Amino acid sequence: MKRIIPLAIVVFITTTSFVLTKKTVTSLTQEESILEKVANAHGLQNWSAVEEIKFTFNVDRDTSHFERTWIWKPKTNDITAITADETLEYNWADMDSVAYKTNGGFINDKYWLLAPFQLKWDAKNITHEHMLLEEAPISKVAMQKLTIVYGSEGGYTPGDAYDFYFGDDFIIKEWVYRKANQKEPSMITTFEDYKDTKGLKIAQMHKMGEGNFKLYFTGVEVK
Repeated sequence: MKRIIPLAIVVFITTTSFVLTKKTVTSLTQEESILEKVANAHGLQNWSAVEEIKFTFNVDRDTSHFERTWIWKPKTNDITAITADETLEYNWADMDSVAYKTNGGFINDKYWLLAPFQLKWDAKNITHEHMLLEEAPISKVAMQKLTIVYGSEGGYTPGDAYDFYFGDDFIIKEWVYRKANQKEPSMITTFEDYKDTKGLKIAQMHKMGEGNFKLYFTGVEVK
């Protein structure tokens, strides 16, 4: 295993697990269809054919630039992390402390890339609420709103919340990240520049309403 330098940027990372109460199970049963609608609108039904996905995660803030590249084989969970200086290969089933720390960056970047799919993948680990008409925070356009909240234990950043905004086509246009389910937003960005790759609809660009921040993906390849 090759070592990789510590990764300086973490925008947010979430993957959690918790014991579902009877009340939570009921909520998921009633609302699960909206999770499926959003995930499938982005091509989740085509995910089973994916053998490998490669992408570069980029963040530009004012004059600074950060990037790192990942190669993920979802059927075996083999992951390769690539920066300008180092490369690290590891598997989720066997992670040492270096791999575990690096994997935090992968979970973060993968979440940005495949957030619509996480709605279905994480369905048993979240509670959620669906509103048919709410004003989106950046565009100020009336859209549907789906709020999800992760459990308070497990994962890299448990208890986080996300508000997804989308139209009647269920394609996400904006979202809000709220750390630890706090009321005030921690980050608000758009979902733009969608690209259809092997049936997966991926938003390649995320921008804030103000400022010189953008988070985007390049080199997205699906096999």
